[in-house]
Amino acid sequence: MVDVTAKAPTVREAVAEGRVLMSPETAALIAEDGMPKGDVFGAARIAGIMAAKKTGDLIPLCHPLELTDVDVQFECDVKQGEIRIEAKATSVGRTGVEMEAMTAVAVAALTIYDMCKAADRGMVISDIRLMKKRGGKSGFFVRNV
Repeated sequence: MVDVTAKAPTVREAVAEGRVLMSPETAALIAEDGMPKGDVFGAARIAGIMAAKKTGDLIPLCHPLELTDVDVQFECDVKQGEIRIEAKATSVGRTGVEMEAMTAVAVAALTIYDMCKAADRGMVISDIRLMKKRGGKSGFFVRNV
């Protein structure tokens, strides 16, 4: 791991996003809470939060962090057959929370796939990426979309 002992603790925040592409029919089932496995967004939100908390166990050489907040949100575009996932992770520490935000998005997307695969095995998980981050020596980053 990178030695961060000498770094001053600061508020760190990162926002990541990703997408799950599917048929409009599958998106409609999710939006109407009609999946046989239950509340897709509820399960995916909890899975994303849990994953963010376990990032240090999943990613080699990633520091285990004390997260102060993790939030996972979803936007469902039924006509396009797309769910956009956004995760925000916050901590007060010596290293950033980008990996935690992206891990939350990835696991939320995998949970959506798992809960909906009986209806649509052709779903695609895509575009997992850091959108913005703040805190630390490197300062502020915003993706130019």
